Amino acid sequence: MAPKRPKGAGAFPKAVEHPAPKKPDPTTLYAALDLGTNSCRMLVAQPKGSQFHVVDSFSKSVQLGTGLETTGRLSRASMGRTVQAMRICKQKLKRHGVKRMRLVATEACRRAKNGHDLTRMVKRETGLQLEIIKPEEEARLAVISCAPLVSTKAEQLLVVDIGGGSTELVWIDLTDVPPIERPKSIMRMHSGFKARDNSPFAAAKVVDWISVPLGVATLRDQFSDVEDDAARFALMSWFFEENLSEFTPSWSEQDREGFQIIGTSGTITTVAASHLGLRRYDRNKVDGLRMTSDQIDKVIHEYLKLGPNGRHKDPRIGKDRQALIMSGSAILQTLLRLWPTDRLSVADRGLREGLLYAQMSADGVLEEGPY
Repeated sequence: MAPKRPKGAGAFPKAVEHPAPKKPDPTTLYAALDLGTNSCRMLVAQPKGSQFHVVDSFSKSVQLGTGLETTGRLSRASMGRTVQAMRICKQKLKRHGVKRMRLVATEACRRAKNGHDLTRMVKRETGLQLEIIKPEEEARLAVISCAPLVSTKAEQLLVVDIGGGSTELVWIDLTDVPPIERPKSIMRMHSGFKARDNSPFAAAKVVDWISVPLGVATLRDQFSDVEDDAARFALMSWFFEENLSEFTPSWSEQDREGFQIIGTSGTITTVAASHLGLRRYDRNKVDGLRMTSDQIDKVIHEYLKLGPNGRHKDPRIGKDRQALIMSGSAILQTLLRLWPTDRLSVADRGLREGLLYAQMSADGVLEEGPY
């Protein structure tokens, strides 16, 4: 007797339906756009606890500062590339229904005689309002972005943001702030570097800050006529140090223990990725990494040994970064030589993150909690 077929055998299997990801509520979204000397970058995010969750992002090399060093003006071609990038950003903002945003431009637009012509062109072509911010605000936003990486043991803090057209450095004294409150005290700087008198919290004090008009692109352009690779690197290091001569501490060796440098830039994250041997960039491995000055020096010496052709082919550097990596390395190495620490905290974050934190903190939508 043939066995009985189980009931339902032979029927088509029932499909397992995965629900589509829930579209975030537009009223919870914030956007931040950073138009720098080299790139146009944007983040769309929503608050999540004491941090934020990135919903969408955009990054495009527009090389806005091309030719600026010689003409003092933004070229028509670079302005055209920028407007094209801004059109894409407009589409993303419209698709997500974002209403709260800050879209800022930095050093290239500050220096260019026709910087405001670009903001008018962007407004006319895309409807987006691009704002040229001052160096102090750029420095403050870079500091805020790094708040989650501030060590509770840090008594003195230097935040370094190496951009395309300028380098911002902010020196902060945290000795009066209880250790557990130190990261939060940096976040509270969203309203300005000067502490509010009526604040119930111990405040981080800005000892000094500077915006050096030399970034990876502008420093490179200063010595573009020097053919010898090692000589060019040495000249860039010397020139950056000369421009930083009035912004260096004179402390003794024992100050190293409580001193922290946090560095944010494409140069610093690239050096970190090279140190880790990453052939494919991984933000989770880079952001928050602590490197010694010896480890950084070793990577930079490897770059010098490779030469321009070797760097161009090195997958750890990438084609977009290879032309700028040595000028950025000259800035980084100079800073570590002048300041009393032999360690650097690597931050894969910057102006966009600072803009988001500042907007969310001002609106009170970030929870009070550990970073």
